[in-house]
Parts: sequence; structure tokens; C-alpha cells
Amino acid sequence: MKKDNKEYYFEIKTVKPNIDVFEKSKTKLLEWVARKRKYINVYLAFPYNPYHPKPYHRFTEVGMMDHPNDFLIGEEYWDFIGGKNTFYELLETFDEVGKEFKDKLTQKFKQIAKEKIDSY
Repeated sequence: MKKDNKEYYFEIKTVKPNIDVFEKSKTKLLEWVARKRKYINVYLAFPYNPYHPKPYHRFTEVGMMDHPNDFLIGEEYWDFIGGKNTFYELLETFDEVGKEFKDKLTQKFKQIAKEKIDSY
């Protein structure tokens, strides 16, 4: 992504990675910087904070990753990508779509479950 004449690269990960994922991701981010041979901004990104309203803290990132220099979480990531309030607009959209399709999805899940049970 280019923003204000700066290049940004993101690796999006699950919100509760194990220590080996942090280690591999840190290595990957450093490799991206080395390969470009110019100044770029690289981040690990987590789509949401599973510990909300508490700050994100995962024992596996301690000593390896430095927030917010190495990773962005939830609102700070989405708002950086899309501008102020993007995160809350996404939440509202997911809520709207979820309400609209809840009954259809419930029926489909029940149909699939019945078909699976009947096939045994």
C-alpha cells in the first residue's frame, strides 16, 4: 500500500498466534525490508483485539514484537488502511449483513446437518 509517498506492507495473522508464528513473521518482515533495499514500513496486522476492552497482550510476542512499531491491532489497523472510523463502519456492516442473513444461514446449517445425519 502506498500512502503519503511511503510504502507499507502487511502480513495479516490470526489474533492469537503461537511463538513460532511471531518468530517466522518477524523474520519475514525483516526479509521484506532487506529485499526492497530501501526504506519501507512493514507490519504484522491482527484484524481485531480478542482481549477488548483490555489492551492486546500475548505472551508469545513479548521480547519479539514491539507494538505499535511491529504490529497493528483491530481499529488501528483498519483505520490506517481506510481512514478514521473504518473499523466501526466495518463492524456496523457485519452486524447489518449478519442480521439480514441470520435466518437463511440458520436454515442452511440445519439442512446440511440433517443431510449429514441422514447419510449415516
